[in-house]
Amino acid sequence: MRKLLLAVAAAAILVMPTVVEAQSPIVIKFSHVVANDTPKGKGALKFKELAEKYTDGKVKVEIYPNSTLYKDKEEIEALQLGSVHMLAPSTAKFAPLGIKEFEALDLPWLFKDDQTYSNAMKGTIGKWLFDKLETKGITGLAYWDNGFHMLSANRALMKPADFQGLKFRISGSKVADQYLRIMGSIPQIMAFSEVYQALQTGVVDGCENTASNYLTQKFYEVQKDITVSYHAHLQYAVIVNSKFWSGLPPDIRAQLEKAMNEATDYTNQIAHQENEDALAEIKKTGKTTLHYLTDADRKAWQEAMQPTYKWAKGRVGQEVLDLVAKELDVKMN
Repeated sequence: MRKLLLAVAAAAILVMPTVVEAQSPIVIKFSHVVANDTPKGKGALKFKELAEKYTDGKVKVEIYPNSTLYKDKEEIEALQLGSVHMLAPSTAKFAPLGIKEFEALDLPWLFKDDQTYSNAMKGTIGKWLFDKLETKGITGLAYWDNGFHMLSANRALMKPADFQGLKFRISGSKVADQYLRIMGSIPQIMAFSEVYQALQTGVVDGCENTASNYLTQKFYEVQKDITVSYHAHLQYAVIVNSKFWSGLPPDIRAQLEKAMNEATDYTNQIAHQENEDALAEIKKTGKTTLHYLTDADRKAWQEAMQPTYKWAKGRVGQEVLDLVAKELDVKMN
């Protein structure tokens, strides 16, 4: 009898972790580099809310904003290693993986407006690019809009000549590097979390980003002039570790996909307004001067940056350029 009780107790010990594990929520670590009060930050929080709601608490999403878990230079490798499960990097971050085609999205003056961007990413272009990630153990879930870039410095940037000799922080896109070099400036790759101090100390003279990021990261405090140029678009790809994603129970994955689709619609709907509101807030502070390009100024920028399209063929390849040209009805040369 004693042996039987010991055997039952031993079996219970072996079973108990499985029972506890089955009752524990699946944790998804979602890391990003911007503030919660931005389109991407709000999108991540919306996904958390909906994911936990639709799975009835079977999933717990932990959000790590503002590079608190990983900096933007480190996060994709962490995703591949399984140290974090979900990210939303700018699409320029995929080139180091050998997938340079994403940089076609960084071409200047490519998207006419937010709707044009949205249609492209929901269609052939978006799917084609996500298919490229699968070979790297990454699954693309959605594209999140963050609007159009502005450029700043401690001088007004109105003519191409105004860029001469200035050092600009860029996120890593070689396309952005090229069009800024064409304008006579010196681009420098730098982690997002380091930008404010670099601007404050003069390590770089300026940067490009969206209005919501200028506001929430307080870049406007250390830049006397911002040109509301909207010369290029900033988009994020919400990605997940493929092994982790495919290993989820099918019903849980379906609920998370529903949550992601709704969070994406929410994020893309608020992005434009968030940037408009941020621009108004920046103006209200009086700490920086906002400059707007005239039609003649814009044309001069477009003509100056146009050689980037021809150069891009050797960087991103003809196939993606042909696809983008067809979908967006733009000339590549």
